[in-house]
Amino acid sequence: ERGARSERERETMSWTELTTFNAFDACDDGIVRGFKSALLTESDYENLMQCNSLEDVKMFLQATDYGTFLSNVVELDPATIVEKATQRMVEGYNYLVGNAGETLSAYLDFLRHPYMIDNIVLVLSGTTRNDSSLSKLLEACHPMGMFEELLTVGVASTPKELYELVLIESPVGKYFRNLQFEDMHELKPELIRARLYKAYLEDFYDFCVTRCSPTTAEVMRDILNFEADRRAISTTLFAMSPKVELT
Repeated sequence: ERGARSERERETMSWTELTTFNAFDACDDGIVRGFKSALLTESDYENLMQCNSLEDVKMFLQATDYGTFLSNVVELDPATIVEKATQRMVEGYNYLVGNAGETLSAYLDFLRHPYMIDNIVLVLSGTTRNDSSLSKLLEACHPMGMFEELLTVGVASTPKELYELVLIESPVGKYFRNLQFEDMHELKPELIRARLYKAYLEDFYDFCVTRCSPTTAEVMRDILNFEADRRAISTTLFAMSPKVELT
């Protein structure tokens, strides 16, 4: 009886959500469906495997929804193809956010936070160890995780200054509040990343449960629980064996 009642409640929630779906999310739903239809098919990948050169790859992709995204590239190499494809993905994401409603836009912003965290840890670890110049570190950052404050990290000389002068106003600044900045020089970048991800996953979980629809909350609860468990195991393995790389 309890299971049947739960199923009826779930169906009621679904119908309730559908009554306002067109008003708030139909546009983005259409955009996402368009993105999905543009994905390369299994036969497309089979044809790519038959290409003998990068020029052949370029010509084949021109006949797909990727179109002329490589048209301005003079010298092709794998890194450039990845860069241009990533840039195209970011442009599609930004277009999606630009057409989203308030709640969906906030949800999509959360999807960028892991990239921001990775970029910050990359810049932080590089600058504190003087491994590379700031410009080279920024070039290595993922474009999905770029934000205005990251471009000004050069004004900070310590991790604490980095937070107070730069990161406090950033979209992920709140995840740094519980870090002990005095210990950041001693911590490995992977452990800093693990602590930031923990705060991020907790924040994202709370957002999904309190602000998203019941269906979204139900789906995301399982996804975020799985991701939290995966990262906890990964961090434990890293602590037990420093040679293990966190992913």
